[in-house]
Amino acid sequence: MNNPMSMLVHGYEVVIGFETHAQLSTQSKIFSRAATAFGAAPNTQACAVDLALPGTLPVMNRGAVERAIQFGLAIGAHIAPRSIFARKNYFYPDLPKGYQISQFEIPVVQGGQIEFFLDAEKKSVRLVRAHLEEDAGKSLHEDFIGQTGIDLNRAGTPLLEIVTEPDMRSSAEAVAYAKELHKIVTWIGICDGNMQEGSFRCDANVSVRKPGQPLGTRREIKNLNSFKFMQQAIDFEVRWQIEQLEDGHAIHQATVLFDPDTGETRAMRSKEDAADYRYFPDPDLPPLVIADAWVQRVRSDLTELPRVMAQRFVLDYELSEYDATMLTQSRAIAAYFEAATKDCGKPKLVGNWIMGEMSRRLNLSEIDIAQAPVGAAKLAQLINRISDGTISNNAAKQVFDVLWREDSADVDQVIESQGLKQLNDSGELERIVDEVLSANPKNVQQFTAGNSKALNALVGQIMKASQGKANPQQVNDLLRKRLQ
Repeated sequence: MNNPMSMLVHGYEVVIGFETHAQLSTQSKIFSRAATAFGAAPNTQACAVDLALPGTLPVMNRGAVERAIQFGLAIGAHIAPRSIFARKNYFYPDLPKGYQISQFEIPVVQGGQIEFFLDAEKKSVRLVRAHLEEDAGKSLHEDFIGQTGIDLNRAGTPLLEIVTEPDMRSSAEAVAYAKELHKIVTWIGICDGNMQEGSFRCDANVSVRKPGQPLGTRREIKNLNSFKFMQQAIDFEVRWQIEQLEDGHAIHQATVLFDPDTGETRAMRSKEDAADYRYFPDPDLPPLVIADAWVQRVRSDLTELPRVMAQRFVLDYELSEYDATMLTQSRAIAAYFEAATKDCGKPKLVGNWIMGEMSRRLNLSEIDIAQAPVGAAKLAQLINRISDGTISNNAAKQVFDVLWREDSADVDQVIESQGLKQLNDSGELERIVDEVLSANPKNVQQFTAGNSKALNALVGQIMKASQGKANPQQVNDLLRKRLQ
């Protein structure tokens, strides 16, 4: 584990832990056969089992268990051969049973870690556990009529709650962790990751302390549903806690909400501890027993994980660990990289283009690489034209710009129509070099006197004279030959 001593904020160390609820991608609920589809009319997907009506009994959804096993294997955790379901007791209008079925003392997934890069530095966050539980319903507040309605469609929806150690030391690190976790659960297909629909909800436990002091009192920021709001909420909470402590006030444990309109957190209620929920084993559910053969079957069926694929990219394509990690941020990016590399055989150049110009364009257009107008085959063709000296890197960016705007455009046709071919005719290039040397005796004298910067000025004049079409490497080689 990396820990540690990271940058202080006004003399305080920030300490962050996460609890994330990932909605599992099953078609039915965790203890009933009711549907989990998003967007159905209110209260049309809540059956008698979800409401715990007299005479009903919960039955475990095998698909939910299998997805928990998949996650545990993906993060290198221990899969408990025997785990227990418990009743978590609290009252809230959208909790129809008066308790939530969850796991407490013995969760199904134990330990594991998430690794990621932040500013090219490798980080690691330890996980405490991941346990199965059911979701509650949803309160619908109709402010214009002053009433609140209850929609129980979500009641009983299967969740995997993923809990970390307090290993993160900044909002940027917390967001990087959340993005990596999001990548993993969507990559292996156990969660669709839709934050707007509530499929991936993060709660951040934030506290501050003076270096070397015990952990401070934490406040939990609930239901952060975007990475942007996540960073804003944590940054505000950190500033608020430091201001409170500096003014001589104590921090009280609480659950808070983030208001994106004001950019502030506000207390919702005092934070409960485990004892407040009066956990006890659910008498209607037997222990969950997972045979080793089941775990091994899931392991054999598990898709190639992003960290495994990244290791393969390092070995097969001779990429750095950082580049390999960036190119496995999603299945779509990895597939695009491999397809383009297969066509041109230049993995490093393909990676640079994806992480550079392609990434910039995707961010500006707010689209995924699968929707990019420049497909893998076209990028490979463009890279081939750079490699064989047909065009320069600068010209390639101009070609890419046309390809992005006109998805039917052809690489070679664009190069020809825009007049972007490099000047590779040695005789014509020698003539231009000689003319520039004759016209710039001062630069020549400076270079021969040991001023290496004078060479750059001469290269610039030659590129200008050739209208940017001269091959920069040929220009440098020919200049040095002439000057020596």
